[in-house]
Amino acid sequence: MFSKVLKMTGGAVVLGGVALIGYLWFAPPDLLKVGTNYSAKIVCSNVFIAGRAPGEVLAVDVQAPGHPLLGQISIKVDRDAQTVTARIFQFFAPATSQFRQGLGCTNVHEADLSNQTLSAPDPLPDGLWPNGNDVALSQDSKLQNVMLNDSLVGEGFRAVVVVRKGRIIAERYADGFDADTPLLGWSMTKTVTAGLIGTLIEAGQMSLSDTLVDSFPDWAGDARRGITVADMLAMTSGLQWDEEYGDVSDVTRMLYLRDDMAEFAAGRVAESSIGMNFNYSSGTSTTLSRVWQNKLGDGGLSYPQNALFAPIGMTSAVVETDVSDTFIGSSYMYATARDWARYGQLLLQKGVWKGSRILPEGYVDWMFEPVDASDGKYAKGHLWLEAPGGFPPFEDAVWLQGHDGQSIGIFPSHNMVIVRLGLTPSRLGYSSLPLAKELISAAGS
Repeated sequence: MFSKVLKMTGGAVVLGGVALIGYLWFAPPDLLKVGTNYSAKIVCSNVFIAGRAPGEVLAVDVQAPGHPLLGQISIKVDRDAQTVTARIFQFFAPATSQFRQGLGCTNVHEADLSNQTLSAPDPLPDGLWPNGNDVALSQDSKLQNVMLNDSLVGEGFRAVVVVRKGRIIAERYADGFDADTPLLGWSMTKTVTAGLIGTLIEAGQMSLSDTLVDSFPDWAGDARRGITVADMLAMTSGLQWDEEYGDVSDVTRMLYLRDDMAEFAAGRVAESSIGMNFNYSSGTSTTLSRVWQNKLGDGGLSYPQNALFAPIGMTSAVVETDVSDTFIGSSYMYATARDWARYGQLLLQKGVWKGSRILPEGYVDWMFEPVDASDGKYAKGHLWLEAPGGFPPFEDAVWLQGHDGQSIGIFPSHNMVIVRLGLTPSRLGYSSLPLAKELISAAGS
């Protein structure tokens, strides 16, 4: 009798195991698909844009700081096809990210990816920085001591660049990274999206008062018809959005499960009146990318290079797209730390570079204005007034901030820009504000 029960139990276990394998093979849960798509994307971008080793990226960038399930991810890199494929438990939830020159890596789901590419930008002219040569490293011991302080630069830092009066006066790079390594800005990309919109306003092709109905006709039939570009930039559109990264949420579905991210984000319903509530949303920024690209007849893929990056010498900058060729203007821009500093310097200079106006007169001042509904934390042009780590505003500073410790502090009173990039999960409690304060003090007047 016992042996019969044992056989039945064993058979049930085998059948259950087969059923589980079949489930994971044919219909893996979204959480696993988010994990494999995230892994494929991060490895692909760092291999083909930043030139890093795939095994290191998987271990250090994906698995070390992430969900325990990410430890079960394996990858395959096809350098000829320029793809990265990731699977979990060796076989399940396969995800593929495809590299295209000038457009970075794109996760491909059900739709076909276009064959669009961008040619490499022209070499940087000498002296393009406002004060000639971009680097004049200070030998001041106080400044060097701050830069060498590991607690100030923070665990996982990869680059720190300090700009004062239009010249780089200090920089430091972690082992394996240097001035030529493009680094991911995560949500600092949102502020670049605001800058791209500014260039179109300067060209007379957009307005902050524009609605989004032309790009999303369904909005005309409900409360969303009154939402303007300004409302979206201020994160006060009233649209529903869940920005939680620890689970399958709106933001992770958009970034890792959808071919057309803007269409997904634009499908969110209005849950509050326009202008009443502040709701930080990556969907907002990617939706705006579709809007500004629709203003251009060719889809706008070359526009960021032509209108913004080339004029200020950001030759390393790559903004990545989804399968629909919409820029992921919320999350995915790579650039060297020096080129991120250039963008900060452009904002410090009110949108003017070497005498040429890139952004409309008064636009940067508007970008720096506080959003009433944010309780003083956020500014109207996809910028933070609250300092990194949730600290109160510091003097007249504004901040670009991104996931895992990315920040650019712009300090008008001190004529300084400070870039700090790395891989520093929020659970570590790091803030770049103490670093900035010490650098400002060491730099003097």
